[in-house]
Parts: sequence; structure tokens; C-alpha cells
Amino acid sequence: MIDNHILAPIFVQLFTAVVQLMFWRKTLTQRFLSVGGSVIGLLVAIRLFNRVYQDGILTMNAANWDAPFGIVFVADLLSVTLILLTAIASISVSIFSSVGLSRQRMLYGYFPIFHFLIMGLNGAFLTGDIFNLYVYFEVIIISSFVLMTLGGRKAQLEGAVKYMALNILASMFFLTGIGILYGITGTLNMADLAQKIQTVQNTTLVGITSCFFIIGFGIKSAVFPLYYWLPSSYHTPPSAVAATFGGLLTKVGIYALMRVLSLIFIPDDFTRTLLMVIAVLTIVTGAFGALIKTNVRRLFSYLIVCHIGFMVGGIAMFSKIALMGAVFYLIHDILVKTNMFLIAGLIRQLRGTMDMEKLGGLYRDYPKISLLIAVVLFSLVGIPPLSGFWPKIFLFQAAFEQSQYFFVGALIIGSFVTLYVIANMWAQVFWKNPPQEEIIDDRFAPMQPYKKLLMVLPIAILGIATLFIGLNAEAVVKVTDKIATQLMDNTAYIEAVLGNKTNAL
Repeated sequence: MIDNHILAPIFVQLFTAVVQLMFWRKTLTQRFLSVGGSVIGLLVAIRLFNRVYQDGILTMNAANWDAPFGIVFVADLLSVTLILLTAIASISVSIFSSVGLSRQRMLYGYFPIFHFLIMGLNGAFLTGDIFNLYVYFEVIIISSFVLMTLGGRKAQLEGAVKYMALNILASMFFLTGIGILYGITGTLNMADLAQKIQTVQNTTLVGITSCFFIIGFGIKSAVFPLYYWLPSSYHTPPSAVAATFGGLLTKVGIYALMRVLSLIFIPDDFTRTLLMVIAVLTIVTGAFGALIKTNVRRLFSYLIVCHIGFMVGGIAMFSKIALMGAVFYLIHDILVKTNMFLIAGLIRQLRGTMDMEKLGGLYRDYPKISLLIAVVLFSLVGIPPLSGFWPKIFLFQAAFEQSQYFFVGALIIGSFVTLYVIANMWAQVFWKNPPQEEIIDDRFAPMQPYKKLLMVLPIAILGIATLFIGLNAEAVVKVTDKIATQLMDNTAYIEAVLGNKTNAL
């Protein structure tokens, strides 16, 4: 079904960014515009999600060029779910940024670049053209690099160099794969590729091409062994920026893996084995890396890596149950990881540091805020019936059905290490008495009441969303069931894009 409103999530963010450029020196105006644009983006995302959930897959042909000759945008249930989650995360980060960033950083163009980044994410989720996906990836990389270097501190520049170097390498693999793919099929439309790739006689070349995409998206997702850029860079920018990165940027790589492997390169035994090995090693190395960290944001960075392995393992098994687990965990992870970095920023504002050895007494001084944070931490760990618990059931079930016992062991290790490090963090940051010599920093204390409210509000918004997912798991399971069905059977996607030009397979 054709619907021109598909592009609304992209244009809302683009328009918000362009309008903010007109108020470059007026940071207060930019803050209101950012929050207002994010609210509109959320309303648009809700409308689009409801439309796709009720009516099925929607498409839009740019400039009225019919697929596969023109660029097509496709809104299926997976893409609109991620659009909705991105909107929830972006409005939370926008509110947090309005008080959590210094005016100096705002004057460097933080808010316009932030909305350009969200625009790139929305475009990546909605495009039905593989080269257009690459273009939106580059929009994301450029915007994120600017946000990471905002302020120009040495640690930021150091982290940004590592971040940019590995992402450029990922883009090279991605672009090389696109070039080969176009050479052997003569098309860039993903629905058209899904059909024509099956007619290619040189299966070895197809397999090599798929490896280019797996490596490129794997780097962007921060999988073993190319994840080192993430914990080396995500702790350096402001917490609002780190929240956007931690919650959304690695997940666009997971989305791209799901899209490409379900449409173009249907996983064979070799691909599944390769992805499963990567998943197990990613979980184990991420978990062990988190064990030795005393900085809150470095700890969260390694947990990102660990939990990426959960989703990659679900993709590797490539059954309906496994994909339901991977998608459910993706939904949970976007909200929780965004919130974790906002929590880290709040801790820094309250205490002036994120070093757990120098923290303590937060529960004594801020009991209500601490209880809110506890709910988020319990969700991250996967305490039933919260959101992190349900996807693991599907992943365990799929792993036992396919006798993937190494993955079962990795899941257990990752889950118990997450429980241990979060319990240790709670004890160090919230429960124990603060050190005798407390850090004194005039930038962080005392915090004005309105500022504290605006920093706690987005944490509460994401916390409520996480609670909703956990306590209404049956509704989320219905969504993930439909998504997994569409991923396992791409017929509906192809017919929605190509219509009567669909070839009989």
C-alpha cells in the first residue's frame, strides 16, 4: 500500500534541525524547538506504527519512479517499531540535554546535529534501497562524529579517532559489498535483490559478498573481535550524547543485519555457525570486560557489547522463536541502554564523578530517585516480570531446540555477570556510605530543583516505557511474532514493494 506519510519521521527531524540553525546563538530557543520537534516526531511515529500494525506494509516511491528503478521507502512492522523506539529515546535525550549540557556545547550546534542524527536513523530504518541505507549510515557517522568531538576535550578527540577509524573501515566493507552486489545482480532495491540473488550461479561470490556485509554491520554493532572502539569512545562525550549512542547507534547495525539476512542473504549453515561463534565470544568478552570496570559509563559500555551478543545469537539461529527473542531484546535494549547513560549523567551531576570508588550514599540522599533507578537496573538485569526477562525465554527455548549449548552457556554467563556488576554498582554508588573526602565541584552542586526535575523526567519516561513493555509482555510478544513472521517469510515485503512485478520463485 502506497502512503506518502512514510517520510514524515525523516522530514520532522530535518525541519527541526534546519529551523534550529536559524537560531544558532539562541540556545533557549533551540531547547524548546528540540523538545517540540521530538514531541511531534513521537506523535508521527505513533501514527505510523498504528497504521502499519493495522493495514500492513506501506511503501513510497520517491519522485513517482516505480520500484525497482527508483528509490523506495518501506514501512514494515520492524522498521516502524524502531522508529517509535527512536522517537521515545530522542524525546528523553532532548529533555535531558536541555539542562544536562553546558551552554558552550549548545553554541557549537549540538541540537541541530542531534536532530540530523535522528533523521539519519529514521532514514536507515525506512529505506528499501541498499545504497540509500549506506547514505543514511554516513549521515549517522558524520553527525555522531561531530557530537562526539563537541567541546574538543582531549579524551573526546582520542575516543573520536578510534570511533571514526573503525566506522570508516565498516563503511568500506559495506560499500564494497554493495558494489559487488550491484555487479552480480544489476539492482540496489532490496526487494528486487531478494529475487535476483537467487538466480546468481556463482554461489561462492554470493557468500563472500555476504561476509562483507556481516563484517561491516558487525563493526557498527560492536561485535567480537572489532568492538574495542565502543568502550574506548562511549565514555568520553557528554552523557546525553552517550545515551543516544548507547541506545541507538549499535542497534542500527543489528537492524541492518536482520534486514539483509532476511531479504538478501538467507543464512546457510556456514553463516549461522559464523554468527553464533561471534555471538558467544561477544557475550563472554563483553561480560568479562564489565567485571573489572569501576567507572559507571565504562561499565555500561561493556554491557552494551555483552548484550549485543544476545541479539546476534538470535539472528544466528534464524528461527521464528529465535528472531522473536532477538527483536524483543532489541526493543528492551534501546530503552534501557539509553536510560542507563542518562542515569550515569544524573549521577555525575549529583556527585561530580562517575568513579564508583568515589561514590556512595545516593540512596540516603535521594531515596525516590534511587528507587526509580532501581527499577531500570532490575529491567537491565532481567528480573521477572520486567522487560529484560521475557526475550531470554525465547532465546533459551530456541537455543535448546537447536542444541546450541555454547550459546546457552554464554547467555547464562552474560546474565549472571550483568546481575553481579549491577548489584556491585548499586552497593558502591547507592548503598554504601560516601567516602570521607567527598569530591567538591562547583559545576555540579548544588543542583537547582527545576534542573533536577528535567534530568529525572526523561529517566522516568524511559523507565515507564520499560515497565510497560515488561508488564504488558503479551502485547509486545504479538508485535514480535508478526515481525519474526515477516522476517522468516519475505513474500509480503517483496509484494508490497514490487507489486505485480514480483517474479514467481
